[in-house]
Amino acid sequence: MDITRFIVARREKALLVGDYALYRTQLSRRLLVVRKKLGYASKGRKYTPKAPITAEDISSNHEFVHLLLLSAERAWALALHMKSTHAADAGAKGITGSTKTHIVSRLQKANTYASQLVNLLQEIDQSGAPLLEARAYQQSLRGAIAFEKGNWDKCLQAYAETRLLYTALARSAGAKQDDLFKDLLSNTIDPSIRYAAYQSKLPRTLTTERIVARYVPRENNPFVEEALLSFPDLLQESGATGRVNAAGQLADVPRTITWRSRTVNLEDASTAQALASVAAAETKLRSFLAANQNSDRRAKATAYDDVLLPSQDAVDATKTAIDELSAEGVPQGDARMQSLQITRTAVNYNLVEWRIGRNRVLCGTQDGALFENESVKKRKKPRADGNSRDEQEENKGRKLARLKERVVLYDSTIQSLDSVKDFPGVAADGAFVSELDAKKAYFSSLRAYVGRCLAIARSHMLHGNKRNTLALLSRALDLSSKTGLEIQSSESAAEDIPKLELKPAQAKSLKDLLERSVLQHRAMVELEKLSAASSPNNNFKPPPMVERLDEYPADGVDLTNLVTYPPTFQPIPVKPIFLDVAWNYIDYPGRLKKGSSRAMEGNAEEARSREEPKKEAKKGWFGFGR
Repeated sequence: MDITRFIVARREKALLVGDYALYRTQLSRRLLVVRKKLGYASKGRKYTPKAPITAEDISSNHEFVHLLLLSAERAWALALHMKSTHAADAGAKGITGSTKTHIVSRLQKANTYASQLVNLLQEIDQSGAPLLEARAYQQSLRGAIAFEKGNWDKCLQAYAETRLLYTALARSAGAKQDDLFKDLLSNTIDPSIRYAAYQSKLPRTLTTERIVARYVPRENNPFVEEALLSFPDLLQESGATGRVNAAGQLADVPRTITWRSRTVNLEDASTAQALASVAAAETKLRSFLAANQNSDRRAKATAYDDVLLPSQDAVDATKTAIDELSAEGVPQGDARMQSLQITRTAVNYNLVEWRIGRNRVLCGTQDGALFENESVKKRKKPRADGNSRDEQEENKGRKLARLKERVVLYDSTIQSLDSVKDFPGVAADGAFVSELDAKKAYFSSLRAYVGRCLAIARSHMLHGNKRNTLALLSRALDLSSKTGLEIQSSESAAEDIPKLELKPAQAKSLKDLLERSVLQHRAMVELEKLSAASSPNNNFKPPPMVERLDEYPADGVDLTNLVTYPPTFQPIPVKPIFLDVAWNYIDYPGRLKKGSSRAMEGNAEEARSREEPKKEAKKGWFGFGR
């Protein structure tokens, strides 16, 4: 009797391809099928009332539970369809008049079916998850009714109990149904609670957990008592400094945030909760990287997703809070607006740091400066002779593909750094702008352009172009020398999680690597020159310069070998269509006799045809003319 999954699955399936009208149509069809199966369908055109559903019916057949749920959902779908249809035509006061009354009446009808289901489950002494799910569903409908009527206290009470029950069900269900209840809370329940709290003039710093703890009805409520009996920490008043994460553990929720030695209060509770999730995910990421230092770079980069998602949630929550204050007419000079702007800059910069850290992990060792061969998977099937297969070396195609991927990551890092200057308050902070320009210059030279030069140079090296490789490596060394940056070590740079901050040893190691590479390839080019000079084929004359315009003359231009003079008879490329048109007009040697014989045969046939008398053609159908 999985009530929540039964409802959510049908909603998602219908709303994925249509709207609430389609959902109501599907419910009507399914409701007719269930009624026929249970013998509740009317025979003929005349409506005949049926006996009400009893507790014995539900205990004998669970299809009666589906009958009540489908009836409630159909009424709810009609109310939501009318609300969405008239939302565009509504003015500043919203939907009013008979339409509003009709919407409320449909929600009340849905609440009647849900209340009937809860009472019947209580009569059969049903306890545990089915009863709590039915009660949570019924309270969500009661909250929707109060929401439409504008009774915000009753709305908060109903939705607070709904959230409490769904949170308890999510913990008891485990990881299998955690996403089901989490999506239901984040998409429907939590936004309604936040809006009702806003209409009730509650402070924005109140977290959702504190609102639930304040408004949940505890007296004479066996459902809340049953949930608290299983999980006593559901209503802990530590919501101001802590929140319960997905693992059921209490995580610290910050009250302030620091940006450039300036500390401000967090004016929005959703932002504080998202930052608490970021801190918890960062701790988890640090432990993962410490325990899996030799793991694949893609596995390490995937672990960053758990930090990037709540960081993006913090950015979205801050922007939403700023938009709400702007809609209320709060000026930009207000203290709350200033705090939110500073918070927005801090959370956006934090998100950029995590993105750059993920790119650096994907680049590999020393941010891609060292190009190491990846292991190729062995085939499990042994050889025909029974011996084990030897390890295969990575081919050139895969190496070049990895280099191209690395160039894309460098470009993404530069784009992320360029976006920081668009954040609020960054342009007015001269010290931070200069620091940001220094970081951008460092990444542009040592990470992006140097990385690009290294990647292209290694591409030439794989193809055997040693001179091009030397030129690009020399360019990379010049860029790294022209930066002139002295990177200062900081606390964040000493962390074991790669982010935006850099260590002085990283710049020095990259410069040393470039110097060694330049010396190595310079020696290889010199050896190539010496071998070419001492080879016996030194009398070989290359093609004229006009035919080698795509090659750079490293040894100078031979002015005696610019063109071929005098020009020799040689084939040139011609479009095939010209030859096809001229085919019938070209005579080649040896083809003349065949043509003349064919002409003679043609003349003989023409002479015979002249000697034969012509027969008169018959006129008409029967041989006589008209």
